[in-house]
Amino acid sequence: MRLKQREAQSRSQSVARRAALSRSLKTTRVAKVAKVARRPRLAAGPVDAMPDQARRRALGKYVYCIIRSTDSIAYGPIGLGADPAEVYTIARGDLAAVVSDAPLEVLDPTRDNVLAHQRVNETVMKEHTVLPMSFGTVFKTHDDVIELLRSASDAFSDVLNKMEAKLEFGLKVVWDRDAIIREIEQEDDDIRRVKAELQAHKGSTYFARMQYGRLVDAALQVKSEQYVADTFAALRGASVAARSNKLIGERMILNAAFLVNRRDAREFDRCVKALGARYDKLTYKYTGPWPPYNFVNIRLKLERA
Repeated sequence: MRLKQREAQSRSQSVARRAALSRSLKTTRVAKVAKVARRPRLAAGPVDAMPDQARRRALGKYVYCIIRSTDSIAYGPIGLGADPAEVYTIARGDLAAVVSDAPLEVLDPTRDNVLAHQRVNETVMKEHTVLPMSFGTVFKTHDDVIELLRSASDAFSDVLNKMEAKLEFGLKVVWDRDAIIREIEQEDDDIRRVKAELQAHKGSTYFARMQYGRLVDAALQVKSEQYVADTFAALRGASVAARSNKLIGERMILNAAFLVNRRDAREFDRCVKALGARYDKLTYKYTGPWPPYNFVNIRLKLERA
């Protein structure tokens, strides 16, 4: 058992080093943009009830993502809003922002709004490398978007080069905890002995129950780290980088994002399916492809007009 623990610890350290490498790849850039998204002073009431001229003044530019393009592209009515807004590009040089007209107000991250934001990015990424902007990024005017592209052009170009032809896949791994415990009881001599003592005494002692619980928890931790290390190792050849995210629920042992070259997407799919077939007590659930949300962090420092 000690040998298995040492092996698991070694694998866990390898995973930690890989996660650190992934974090080093995550790019943060600061752009300074003037006159951004100040809420206008308008008469009270919903935007739809305003006169046409006031409504036009109340609309800003919602930015979904940045791409490399010199063309003016129209994507049609796929943007935010009950009646989906027309999505189009604003270009400067070889960079373009994918935008739609939107009210100059704080947008609620409702399910419909978030899905619309994702829908636009997924549509654009079919033909372009995408740098997704954070949900709710609204600029006041067309000129402010141009200023964003000008002031951050070097940063955007650098990240676009790094993300060229790369996709993100999300992977969640959950396990059958009861089945894993039964397996541990068969493998571990100490746990098997303590369980036998508990079964032999109907009125089991508090100490024995506590000892059993500690032994099982420790063994589960070792098992979890071993499975996670094996998963990262199996997917290393089909991915460029990986990032671990917060676990959700008691059954989840891995919640990760993988950055994958577009040409390797099928190989990544094959590797995930092979892992699912290899470990019958684990369930591998993966989603994608997505824009590289977990590997691009564009932080804007905004100046108020």
